[in-house]
Amino acid sequence: MAKSPEEPKIDCELQPQSNFLPEPQLLPEPQNQPLPEPQNQPLPEPQNHPLPEPQLQSQPNTHPETQTLSEEQLKPCVWKHHHRFLLLLLGSSFCLSILALAYFFLQHIIRQSSPAAFPPCTTPACQRAATRLATSVDPFARPCDYFLYTCGSKDAASPLNPSGNDRSSAWVERERGEDRRTVRREDASVDRMPGRVDALLQKLREILESEDSSSPSDSAKQKARRFYRSCMDTESTEAAGPEPFLLLLRQLGGWAVSGQWNKTDFNSTLSLLMREYATFPFFNVYVGKDPNDTDGDKRYIQIDQPHFQIPIEWSSKTLKSKANTQSLRPFLASCQMLLALLGSPSSSTGLHLGLFMSLSSELAVLASPLAHRKEQGLLYQRLTIKELQTVAPAIDWLGCLQASFHPHRVSQSDHVLLHNLPYIIHMSKIIGNWLTRHEMSGSGPLHTFMIFSLLHTVIPALDSRFSQTEKNFSLALGTKEEDIPRWRTCVLQTEKGFNMVLTNLLREATTYIEAEEMIQNVFSSIKSKLSDVRWTDLESRLSVMKKISSLTPRLEYSTFSEAELNDQYLKVTVGEHKYFSNYIQALSLQQQRRNQLLSQTKGADILSITPFVSSNDLIFPMGMFVQPYFHPTYPRAINFGMLGTLMAKDILHLLLPNIYSQSDSPRSIGQCVWSQYLNVTESSGTVGPLSPKHQQEVWVQYSALQVALQAYIESLKKYPKDFALSGLSHTHLFLTSFTQINCDSDPYHEFMPFEPSFLVTVICGNSDLCPLTIICPDKPKQHFLQTC
Repeated sequence: MAKSPEEPKIDCELQPQSNFLPEPQLLPEPQNQPLPEPQNQPLPEPQNHPLPEPQLQSQPNTHPETQTLSEEQLKPCVWKHHHRFLLLLLGSSFCLSILALAYFFLQHIIRQSSPAAFPPCTTPACQRAATRLATSVDPFARPCDYFLYTCGSKDAASPLNPSGNDRSSAWVERERGEDRRTVRREDASVDRMPGRVDALLQKLREILESEDSSSPSDSAKQKARRFYRSCMDTESTEAAGPEPFLLLLRQLGGWAVSGQWNKTDFNSTLSLLMREYATFPFFNVYVGKDPNDTDGDKRYIQIDQPHFQIPIEWSSKTLKSKANTQSLRPFLASCQMLLALLGSPSSSTGLHLGLFMSLSSELAVLASPLAHRKEQGLLYQRLTIKELQTVAPAIDWLGCLQASFHPHRVSQSDHVLLHNLPYIIHMSKIIGNWLTRHEMSGSGPLHTFMIFSLLHTVIPALDSRFSQTEKNFSLALGTKEEDIPRWRTCVLQTEKGFNMVLTNLLREATTYIEAEEMIQNVFSSIKSKLSDVRWTDLESRLSVMKKISSLTPRLEYSTFSEAELNDQYLKVTVGEHKYFSNYIQALSLQQQRRNQLLSQTKGADILSITPFVSSNDLIFPMGMFVQPYFHPTYPRAINFGMLGTLMAKDILHLLLPNIYSQSDSPRSIGQCVWSQYLNVTESSGTVGPLSPKHQQEVWVQYSALQVALQAYIESLKKYPKDFALSGLSHTHLFLTSFTQINCDSDPYHEFMPFEPSFLVTVICGNSDLCPLTIICPDKPKQHFLQTC
């Protein structure tokens, strides 16, 4: 009986290696995957990589029937294969699902936040912001050169005008400088982003020009508004002419130039000018801290050299100043014109002007520029008032300072800080000599000098002929004064006398909740950033983190109630069309404000726009939170992109002035970002490494952008909804808003070797948070950006 043929054994493990391979062109392509970029290399031929031959094919073909396996024979292997495949597929799907959910959550918050999913912001503030966005540079619409343009350039690409005109080659001129590259710009738009001080002044203007029917007419708020309106009333000022100043002179006892002078006492007149008119003819007086004082916030009377009316020049050879001979003739002509405007006959002014110029030249000899005084250690020299009286006896120091700071108590044992003691000693000798010249007692040159100083103090409140005379003198010296809008001048003059009132008005216009939340988010992000910094040693890290942790960030609050302000300004009378008399009262209020600074231990000026440290508080002035940098109705992307970045930069500069000596990060990250810039601009072969100051500033501004972005992310986690604007996603709006603030006047701009907006390229080159990767097709090196 013949044996039945044995059923062939099926090796399921070798089944995938059968000869029946699919054609290469029939392999299914992955769905919804981007095509790989061409690598500029030929694809390998299939025959160059043969698959290994399975064992079944090496045996003789003695059973033709085994070449085609039945369906029943394949089922166990197919099921086994499919079972493993399904398990692998399910496991992979589960892992991918977890990753996809995490990725989707993050992208939903930051990258893929479609503006259509959130209501658009339509407030007036947002409409103005949208208009500004339409004229600003969009880094994603112009990835090649957006960081070479100033804000508001007419030819720059914007989110709403992505085409733009490519003028980068003709419009941008690059220059090499010492350890840096500078970019010269031209054709900047007049509608550029205002600086932070300008933005604050515009906000104060809006407050002063607003109507307030709820406050009585004799309230401090209404007096401040009335003062501002009287300043803006130029017609009344022009009609008054020089008469208000002439009336003031008669009240002071006249002066020799006019032929009517009652020969008032020198020190009595000086005390009066200092107390009532904030005028300091022979020396300057103000209040400030001693940087070498370990007592912290204590403030001292500071005595400095004055601002001389006569033009002087400094000699680096003799280390002395002298009158600029080329400027004496136009200066004399300017003084003659001022006297003519006051009605003094030219026949009687020659002697007085000659003595005035002679005295001015003598006083200026030992005046020196700030850099020289700092180099010679002449700043913050501490003396008691009694010691000062001994070395400079011509001035009644105790009487003058008591009059200036009344009712604050000033005694001979109090310390004052001198900023040019050699000048003070020299000035006292000159005054003593002129006081003892009996032949000149009738002409009163010292008194004339003081009245000329008072005249220059009050020129802003006189008719335009006086201010035009000063402008003509500046033009004769070759210097052109900026034409300041009248409203700006009037806001600044109002601030001098009504600082506390404006502080209260600004507080009422500031939204506390949004501002304080933003402060907390940025400061928290700062602490997180600094904990990851590479410090030189453990001691440096602990010292910095201890300093940061000891501070409590908060928004500045006004310390005066409305009732207290009304009481303080009770005796101030402000006339609607009497600007000169209003201005004189403001000078007295200005001196009282110096008195208050001497007794207060903390507080910021209304025009302050940067944070400061007081005791254990990190205080953010209310003047920071104004349009166009911040508004409560803005999408938070704009608030964090603009003001959030500036706040982070301010904090880093304030708390880490010497970060370069404490950490390696400024050195490594600064040079890394600089290398990115050189690669993108194709300048790596022509420019060397950055200086330490430049490296530190690049690190500060790069870190500030990272901090603000992280703060915004944390804000979105807590409050996922954010308004939309101009059809931009959240991150797109954040980064485009950041590029707008580069027009802000930055005191550290000289240490940045490129426009800070380039940092968007660095961020987006190594992050998934950006809506698009910023890659310039004309610069292939940019594809190889490293992580900084």
